[in-house]
Amino acid sequence: MSTSAPPPSTDDHDHDHGGVLDIFGARTEIVFALLAGVAVLTGWLLENIADVDGALPTGLFLAAYVFGGSLTLREAYQSVRAGRFEIDFLMLVAAVGAAALGKFFEGGLLLFLFSLGHSLEHYAMGRAKRAIEALAELAPKTALVRRDDAEVEIAVEDLIVGDTVIVRPNSRIPADGFVVLGTSSVDQAPITGESVPVDKQPVDDPSRAADAPDGVAPESRVFAGTINGSGALDVRVTRRAADNTLARVVQLVSEAETGQSSTQRFTDRFERYFVPAVILFVVGLIGSPLVTGEDFSDAFYRAMAVLVAASPCALAIATPSAVLSAVARAGRSGVLVKGGGPLEDLGSLQAMAFDKTGTITEGKPRLTDVVAGGDVPEARLLRAAVAVERLSDHPLARAIVRDAAARLTEPPPTASGLQSIIGRGVRATLDGLPIHVGKLDLFAEIDGPTPPAEIGAFVESLEAAGRTTMVVRHGDEYLGVIGVMDTARPGVSTVVQELRALGVGRMVMLSGDNQRVATAIAAEVGLDEARGDLMPADKVTEITALRAQGSVGMVGDGVNDAPALASATVGIAMGAAGSDVALETADIALMGDDLRRLPFAVGLGRTTNAIIHQNLIVSLGIVAILIPATLLGLGIGPAVFVHEGSTLVVVGNALRLLAYRETA
Repeated sequence: MSTSAPPPSTDDHDHDHGGVLDIFGARTEIVFALLAGVAVLTGWLLENIADVDGALPTGLFLAAYVFGGSLTLREAYQSVRAGRFEIDFLMLVAAVGAAALGKFFEGGLLLFLFSLGHSLEHYAMGRAKRAIEALAELAPKTALVRRDDAEVEIAVEDLIVGDTVIVRPNSRIPADGFVVLGTSSVDQAPITGESVPVDKQPVDDPSRAADAPDGVAPESRVFAGTINGSGALDVRVTRRAADNTLARVVQLVSEAETGQSSTQRFTDRFERYFVPAVILFVVGLIGSPLVTGEDFSDAFYRAMAVLVAASPCALAIATPSAVLSAVARAGRSGVLVKGGGPLEDLGSLQAMAFDKTGTITEGKPRLTDVVAGGDVPEARLLRAAVAVERLSDHPLARAIVRDAAARLTEPPPTASGLQSIIGRGVRATLDGLPIHVGKLDLFAEIDGPTPPAEIGAFVESLEAAGRTTMVVRHGDEYLGVIGVMDTARPGVSTVVQELRALGVGRMVMLSGDNQRVATAIAAEVGLDEARGDLMPADKVTEITALRAQGSVGMVGDGVNDAPALASATVGIAMGAAGSDVALETADIALMGDDLRRLPFAVGLGRTTNAIIHQNLIVSLGIVAILIPATLLGLGIGPAVFVHEGSTLVVVGNALRLLAYRETA
């Protein structure tokens, strides 16, 4: 256990010792600890029960020194060479001190219990690490690929973008991609945490899907490591094995092991000063007979007992064990947590801000109104709008293109040169003239005639009915207004109630949509406030204002909301599976497109903070009790029992997070 920042491993030391010190492989540490225990127990029985005096019991106690102290000596030597005095060093000094006083039994007992506690601690921490490593084992090693009209089985690492893999029923999907043939239900729980299998169907246009794989609908998109149901699927590969969603999750979760929280940084700073202070205090105790006239051997023994009592083993492991367990537990439920800092912040949020489209709402709006202006035929308005919107991947654009098909009898014309006007709309060229589709406010900011009164009246009427509106102008002519509606996700009101029960006191919706629509949706799901007509920069301003009143989380899609996510205390991206941008931008990523994972994540953060605080109280409390107890005469043996017991209590308490229930 290191007092400095932990290296990229769940263990605080490298236990691949090599040579004789690795004679039993991964089990060497526990085997050496048990051999030390056997030696100590046998020596004590011979000395106290069989009344055997002399060299035999002492030799057994020294054997305990060898088995219990060899790995500790190696680690202490490495840390001292690096200029650090760590807990292993303190334990070794205490054991050598006991031997110097002829207390071979107590020194052997110290090294036995310390090495046993160390090995059990590493075993327990290894459980959390294995929970993370298990993610990497989800993807199959080989894939059945259709190449040159033949089916060939190849290693997953050899798949290339554009390959078509054949996924047989009840087998794991080997790569990220989209379905081109077949229908089935896929269990996506390993990636997104969804408890119910998701029905999959082929994409309508494989060529277009291949050109824009991030825009493929969820019902056609699949991920490596998920489990196919009863139907066979042909899947077009969109990511190489090293870049797929599963690989990115494993990489980011592994990196999260080394990310330090504020509590971890505090304990590291505390240990950095506390350990040298302990050494100086012990040196003072050893020299105290020069002032008090006390027998030197008694003062030296007491100093070694204090050295054991003051070693902050439990403190060193209190936070890392809890963070690692929580990160592993979150990963099993489709929640990616990037380290201890975001995890602790998540557990102390006072407010939560939500994007509207795709977060609070389904993100699957439908076309509801087509209101042409003047003498403009409705078909002309709709055909012009579709010509522009089919160039865009925005959810509103997709809704217009999809739903217009049933209303049009002729194919739409071809537009070109799509340009996004952030937060306002889009511009393109149609029949040699510029065409704009966007909010009414857009037309006050661009050149050209102002909207006629009837256009403003159409917008007013539709927005009063809760519609999101888009005005269409071709050249200088206003063609009319299109209205779409996006509905709230089922279960969002329950999520809001659960967050309130967890202590999130204020919840706000931030939307680029008009204020009336934002207010209506917020009231429907039970949010406290709604802020509409916001540009991306305005969302950052709102988040900054909320942060001035306390810690705030921001929930969005991780793409359009990246600035707001970055400005929040904790940025939370929803539906992050398959999105590199969302995975990189957010502190917390809900892999599934399901807001109901949010209360689980917040609850896990709150529980993690509680366990970290419990561990700190136990670890510091034991030190505070043991130091005066050893000064008043408590021996090395009892001090070791309590000291190592507290370390195991702390680790065991942290491992409870692996069993955290989603309904808690």
